[in-house]
Amino acid sequence: MLTYGLAVLAACANATSSVLQRKANREVPRKQNLSWKLIRDLLHEPVWFGGIGAITVGFLLQATALGTGQLAVVEPILVLELPLTLILAARVFHAPPGWRDWAATAAMTAALAGLLYFLSPSAGQASGAPWYAWVIGIGVNGAVIAVLVAWGRHGPAGRSGDSRGSGSRQAALLGVAAGSAFGLTAALMKGMTDAFAQGLGALLTSWQLYAMIAAGVGGMFLVQSAMNAGRLLAAQPGLTLTDPIVSILWGVLAFREHVQSGVFILLDVACLAVMAAAVILLAHSPLLGHDSGDRPGDPTGAGLSSGGRARGSR
Repeated sequence: MLTYGLAVLAACANATSSVLQRKANREVPRKQNLSWKLIRDLLHEPVWFGGIGAITVGFLLQATALGTGQLAVVEPILVLELPLTLILAARVFHAPPGWRDWAATAAMTAALAGLLYFLSPSAGQASGAPWYAWVIGIGVNGAVIAVLVAWGRHGPAGRSGDSRGSGSRQAALLGVAAGSAFGLTAALMKGMTDAFAQGLGALLTSWQLYAMIAAGVGGMFLVQSAMNAGRLLAAQPGLTLTDPIVSILWGVLAFREHVQSGVFILLDVACLAVMAAAVILLAHSPLLGHDSGDRPGDPTGAGLSSGGRARGSR
């Protein structure tokens, strides 16, 4: 029960962080997207430090939960971050989601809960992931992130200023990239906790510790870019759902955590299909129709809509 409680608290901390970071990113020019100048500008936003503090607390809670539980158990619980984020965002941004948004969120949450139930994961090999699993896993995970980032560069946010793209699409793609990076971070975190079980010296000399820090920093950078590109409701679904899905794959394929097979695989696929449908439904939410509505203090003065055009050009 301790593992579940820690994971739920981590989801609460992550939801708070997402809202605070999005609030800070509303005041930063979009042309800084996917640039380290974005972080420089965010350093002048006090609310951003609140978001960083919240995600740090969430990180510590998540690491503690992974020290006592499996990846395929801990990470899916973090999907609770999404409905918690919606509730917080509705109060902070004074733009409550409609019934379709709540229905899509409920469907995603229920489908991921069903996925966890049908997988019924249990502990894997005590020795942790073998070296070849790390090499293959990091290579594939990194390639997916690179493709998503390259795709997410095209749109109104960033220095390219591509008027043919959509800020919501950019936010969604970068959110998925960030979720993939955090899934990798979770796997490295699990490897780090396995090393810590052998003592502090083993932890400080383990490569997973430093790789985890690098992956976490990269994930945080992608989160800032996703929050800066478009509405919170565009970035949050991919960010929230990709992390546990990638983590489950790491747990099953690398750490050999045991899951149910046979007919349960079909039920898992059905849950994934429901999740995908819910993401598509939420991506077409009317709340995502105008990015400018969520950026009242856009310093660029561009006021870009989801079609990438300035309000004055209509």
